[in-house]
Amino acid sequence: MTSRTAPVRNASLAVTNAVFIGRSVRLSLRNAEALIMAIMLPVMLMLLFTYVFGGAIDPGGDYVNYVVPGIILLCAGFGSSSTAVDVAQDMTSGIIDRFRTMPIRSLSVIAGHVAASLARNLLATGVVIGVAFVVGFRSSAGFLEWLAAIGVIALFILALTWLFAAIGLVAGSPSAASGYGFILLFLPYLSSAFVPTTTMPGWLQGVANHQPITPVIETIRALLAGTPIGHSAWLAVVWCLGILLLALAWSLATFRRKAGRR
Repeated sequence: MTSRTAPVRNASLAVTNAVFIGRSVRLSLRNAEALIMAIMLPVMLMLLFTYVFGGAIDPGGDYVNYVVPGIILLCAGFGSSSTAVDVAQDMTSGIIDRFRTMPIRSLSVIAGHVAASLARNLLATGVVIGVAFVVGFRSSAGFLEWLAAIGVIALFILALTWLFAAIGLVAGSPSAASGYGFILLFLPYLSSAFVPTTTMPGWLQGVANHQPITPVIETIRALLAGTPIGHSAWLAVVWCLGILLLALAWSLATFRRKAGRR
């Protein structure tokens, strides 16, 4: 009598993603220091710019309303950068080879890191906004404006997190991934995050006005302050979607080359 072995079926994409998202969330909870630092560093920068530099930049005391959108994106950048290290750790520790022996979609391990990072960064952003209100930030935005601002922030975090995930995939080690990702964290300083671009030298204004951070900041700032958005909104969305699509394609191609699996 011949025994038949039932064929092994791949787990569904939804189940696989749920498992790896849960794994990444648990890893985040175990690394509480990284979450605390992702919150504390932007908060300290906000306090520094508000109380130390704010009086010189805006003697009227309204600088906190100007700087908060930039601090929000700075918070997103610091929080997302840890994704590069987490992904590089998985790619170099041998755990991906173990996942390849299972009937699952291995790329979901990267998607899990991205989803957990998005949730973690939205939480950190909420804390930073709460602290901003404590130090004097005020907004004239209504419910729809706040909803739109949160949508833009979430889209930016998602795009940036996938970009950091791609960096983690190509990096040779977690320390290298941290170094490569650190370069991107300088972009908010070369934007309208802390001062208007019109106060910069002419050659630097061209850089500040034509990089992705500035339209995202100006969109959030206009939504929260109730001022006209102009062209900033569609530029912000185009930049974020462009970065997201590029990062997704880069991540998929690199993962297939390195892991040899879909």
